[in-house]
Amino acid sequence: MRKDLGKVPAVFPMPVLIVAAYDEKGTVQCMNAAWGMICDTDKIALFIDEDHATTKAIRQTGAFTVSIADREHMAPADFVGIATGNKMPDKFERSGLTEKKSSHVNAPLINEFPVVMECELAEITETENLHAVVGTIVNVSADERVLSSDGKVDPTKLDALIFDQFRSGYYAVGEKAGQAWNAGKELMKAATEK
Repeated sequence: MRKDLGKVPAVFPMPVLIVAAYDEKGTVQCMNAAWGMICDTDKIALFIDEDHATTKAIRQTGAFTVSIADREHMAPADFVGIATGNKMPDKFERSGLTEKKSSHVNAPLINEFPVVMECELAEITETENLHAVVGTIVNVSADERVLSSDGKVDPTKLDALIFDQFRSGYYAVGEKAGQAWNAGKELMKAATEK
């Protein structure tokens, strides 16, 4: 039997993304954002409010990075989601995270997170129902410890965090369940033989 839960944001899993940008003074602004998704082969959309210090910094510099948070760095990832740069100017320093400037865009790479997308601001879309920051992915860099022998990111090594909107929990991804474009091959074969 099914039970109605009312209006809840019932998409699971959601990524735990750490968005970072330099503001006009060169200070690192960063935030935890679960509402983000790839929207083209070279684009990422972040559904973040315009009043975040990080959003303001992105508008000022036209560049940002998006890191995939991992279990090892869950505490600082959560901290940058709890604290606001609008009220805590030294939020990044207090997080214990460290940065270096990207060599591809005018934005900070957070050293601790294993995978980072380096982006140029493509557009900001604002409507009555939406505020989206869209970036063009210029480069992706990854710590060698999360790469497989073929040089690609291995999700089983990444230990990426995902966010649970039902209970506000963090979970780690690790076990591979199947292969995309292969798990349904038998069903496809049966469907096309009819």
